Amino acid sequence: MKLAVVGGGSTYTPELIDGFARLRDTLPISELVLVDPAAERLEAVGGLARRIFAKQGHDGLITTTSDLDAGVDGAGAVLLQLRVGGQAARERDETWPLECGCVGQETTGAGGLAKALRTVPVVLDIAERVRRASPEAWIVDFTNPVGIVTRALLRAGHKAVGLCNVAIGFQRKFAALLGVAPEAVHLDHVGLNHLTWERGVRLGGPDGEDVLPGLLARHGDAIAGDLRLPRAVLDRLGVVPSYYLRYFYAHDEVVRELGTKPSRAAEVAAMERELLAMYRDPALEEKPELLARRGGAFYSEAAVDLVAALLGSGAGGPRLQVVNTYNDGTLPFLPDDAVIEGQAAVDAGGPVPLAVPEPDPLYAGLIAHVTAYEDLALQAALRGGRDRVFRALLAHPLVGQYELAEGLTDRLIAHNREHLAWA
Repeated sequence: MKLAVVGGGSTYTPELIDGFARLRDTLPISELVLVDPAAERLEAVGGLARRIFAKQGHDGLITTTSDLDAGVDGAGAVLLQLRVGGQAARERDETWPLECGCVGQETTGAGGLAKALRTVPVVLDIAERVRRASPEAWIVDFTNPVGIVTRALLRAGHKAVGLCNVAIGFQRKFAALLGVAPEAVHLDHVGLNHLTWERGVRLGGPDGEDVLPGLLARHGDAIAGDLRLPRAVLDRLGVVPSYYLRYFYAHDEVVRELGTKPSRAAEVAAMERELLAMYRDPALEEKPELLARRGGAFYSEAAVDLVAALLGSGAGGPRLQVVNTYNDGTLPFLPDDAVIEGQAAVDAGGPVPLAVPEPDPLYAGLIAHVTAYEDLALQAALRGGRDRVFRALLAHPLVGQYELAEGLTDRLIAHNREHLAWA
């Protein structure tokens, strides 16, 4: 089985390699190709990847290339983990929205729209080349904003599934608090990418006992601390929101915080320089502890489970996993072609979302609102134009005022002109 990772020079990649090595019985890989135009980064990451495989006794071949078409040729699955514009673009996404009093973040709000506008055309070009080289290949998108990018891929007719590590992170956290194996924990996970709520934590499967009330009663302070939200908010909601909901539930507080400290992009850029120096050390044969601070925890386990299911490597029928895919009536207040994030039964035919009770209006309304924004954002990414950018920003619940939308539109275009063919 051949797999390709586009964006293989990312500092995330050793996390993925470690999972492939440890879980080779779940996903047997004969060849893994890391594809990236950044030759120096690719050499460092590729060298460590080979050493990780060798140390863990994996006999799969790891190759590196800057030739996308050759790299994806014959692949059964292609993983996308790229950042158009690099950390410099992320730094801008996290700073210029603050000039308008809006949250600066790379996937949420105005910064998230900028990332979508840069990313969607590039990903669609890559996907077309994958389709020509390997028509049956599955595309697994880990590239943010995952919901919008996945929607673009699906609308263009690609065999694509979006993947995020938020759900598996909660699963691992809750399992540790409960003292059970992670696979025993099933999440009632509902929403959109980076806009999700855990409505239940069930033991043994989707029909198991819901232990979320007890978890909140015993461990609410710790869970709230991780989310940086008051414990009282969790108690009143009765659910666990993803940490991205803090940008909505405490927007002004977050904006004040962001204005008083270095950006996350600056922190990550410094971390990446240190990680790449480590990766070049020929004595390093495992992912370094510093990588856990980079982000993407448990990404490898989620990716292995998903690819194994899509390629028919899993045993015992479809695998239940949280993914991003078409709504198809799952949430009746959204269009069928909206992309939601939730539990799905995944096999070689692709993901089929599980039926869920209709969400509480408290968050159903926000889901519908952000879905409308994502539709406008995708139109702007596909067709360009200042007016489409303005409309998407005006529709975003973190913007919603015409003067803010005007100012943000001007800044977005000014800071991203080199990546916008129409600008």
